[in-house]
Amino acid sequence: MLLLFSGSRSWEIVTIQYSLTCLSATRQLGVIPLLGVAAALTLLATFLVGRGAPHPEPAMAVTLLAFAGFLALMLLFAAAGVPDRLASLAGPAAGWLLGVALLFLYVLYGAGSRTFSFSRLAAVAAFLFLPLSLLAAAGDKPPGSWHDFLTLAFVWAAVKFGPTHWLWPYPGGRLAYIFTVVAAVDLALAGFVLLRRTKDVGYQIAWASHWTVHIVGPLLLFALIAVPLGIHIHFIAYEPRFQEWKAFVPLSVGILFFTAWPEELLFRGLLQNLASRAAASETLGWIVASVLFGFSHITNLGFPNWRYVLLASIAGLSYGWTWRKTGSIFASALVHASVDILWHFLFRTV
Repeated sequence: MLLLFSGSRSWEIVTIQYSLTCLSATRQLGVIPLLGVAAALTLLATFLVGRGAPHPEPAMAVTLLAFAGFLALMLLFAAAGVPDRLASLAGPAAGWLLGVALLFLYVLYGAGSRTFSFSRLAAVAAFLFLPLSLLAAAGDKPPGSWHDFLTLAFVWAAVKFGPTHWLWPYPGGRLAYIFTVVAAVDLALAGFVLLRRTKDVGYQIAWASHWTVHIVGPLLLFALIAVPLGIHIHFIAYEPRFQEWKAFVPLSVGILFFTAWPEELLFRGLLQNLASRAAASETLGWIVASVLFGFSHITNLGFPNWRYVLLASIAGLSYGWTWRKTGSIFASALVHASVDILWHFLFRTV
């Protein structure tokens, strides 16, 4: 009680103690549990390959080994203290070293799957080192420079419109896109977390008790707005697919880590973060990132799909609000994944 009446210094102590309490209340996974998650997701990827013609066992084994490497790097950065330890060991060179490691994993994939070619290798090298070079050119400029935004646009365009199936021809199917997404996340970590040392990205797999209201609340509010609006503008129709519920768990996990997680890193942890810093306004950064998130869907299901842009922009506001309140892309990814999962199982796109 005395602290409440003993001047500004005591208020600083109260603030520090409150911050430490919030930090201690956040439980973040460590290295070993996340390696276990990476192993489980690798098994899930084998399931997502499909039930087509059998693949040569050595080629598939090496492909999954390379995929596990990409995935382990993606998840290890979400472990407590890992990015800081890597940065302290190698400084900005850690980003370049990670880029080299990613290129080595691609060589391993190409050699093991017998799809290696110098043209593919050159394309992957450009995908990795052009963005890193652009970010390195930013030097000591504060976060939110044009280098940062141009790099984000480059990575997004490469994933959205790049020759995914040409780069990852074996075994084909959905695994090619997943390979691209995971490699893009690793590249973003190398460039922004290690090279540029961007702060407050929220790249963590953690949980705090006060997050529940900031996850459930925006999800419910979005549903109350988007469902009647989507039906009214003839974008969705209520049509539950009960026969597909047996795939609920693997599909939900896949959506969370291979769709929601990468997009939340790009649009909330990086774009909204950097836009807020550049504009010196959290609200403006939140709105800009949400609108750009909406426009990133304009080519989905036919161009120009303005109905998709509208609903995705509203969804972006929900995800961005959760990220602002929790400081974690894992929390906003849970909202994002929940929307996608419920849409898949309960509604049909008109």
